[in-house]
Amino acid sequence: MALVTTKEMFKKAYEGGYSIGAFNINDMEIIQGVVNGAKAQNSPVILQVSSSAIKFAGAKYLVKMVEAAVEETGLDIALHLDHGASIDVCKEVIEAGFTSVMFDGSHYDYEENVRLTKEVVDYAHARGVVVEAELGQLAGVEDEVSVEKGVYTDPAQAEDFVKRTGVDSLAIAIGTSHGAFKFTGEAKLRFDILEDIQKRLPGFPIVLHGASAVDQKYVEMCNEYGGQIDGAKGVPADMLRKASSMAVCKINMDTDLRLAMTATLRKFFAENPKEIDPRKYMGAARTAIQELVEDKIKNVLGSSNAL
Repeated sequence: MALVTTKEMFKKAYEGGYSIGAFNINDMEIIQGVVNGAKAQNSPVILQVSSSAIKFAGAKYLVKMVEAAVEETGLDIALHLDHGASIDVCKEVIEAGFTSVMFDGSHYDYEENVRLTKEVVDYAHARGVVVEAELGQLAGVEDEVSVEKGVYTDPAQAEDFVKRTGVDSLAIAIGTSHGAFKFTGEAKLRFDILEDIQKRLPGFPIVLHGASAVDQKYVEMCNEYGGQIDGAKGVPADMLRKASSMAVCKINMDTDLRLAMTATLRKFFAENPKEIDPRKYMGAARTAIQELVEDKIKNVLGSSNAL
């Protein structure tokens, strides 16, 4: 067994009207929780790594742990770089064994984004690796990505961008945002933009970043046991499911995992003040992540039994 790219995953997802979950990983317990959830639901999965995660755990450690997950589960797993900020970072992880990279040039002017993305695509494709890019900007803060005000993706520009760069998938901005505080009022996504892009690029896989639902169960648990995240609000599951039935083939979820893990640890320590065995509290967090991932696969992504 070996890591795979997202190419065949996305083709099946587009045709089947579902999405693949892309879950951010930082350590062994998160990896195990995610892949155990995917295994239980017989679903392909994308494990993605931010620049901060690489600094925290090291690219080689993460690659080896994910390779072990493939051998252990037999799942189709893609290892993806999330928000690659430079060509050098993309090259580094490709050489380390990643099967997919995102080059995020959304903060550059359009022509520079096209030029740099094309350079990454040429390098990656020559080595059998796929590339995701981004047009438009999501508001919010996640790891080293911080944008004060979002910018919606222009459908005509998206069509031009894909044709000129040869990119394999495209992250678009239709109203989602990074972090736990996605909406101050009523949640709204610009499905008209998604529909327009789908018409212009039939069969082409679209990606949604900043798409955690911010499950209130874990928000309340965090706050009950000493957290201070009142008002956290995510993307409603029915909106994400609608997007999955359209051109969206990959949905990124990071905040949901953080909330599940943090809430579970807070609760465990409050209820077991004398416990010092990391296997017990990290085991509880791993189980919570698995349960969360299974719920997302069944009720949001629609990818159960897709293998």
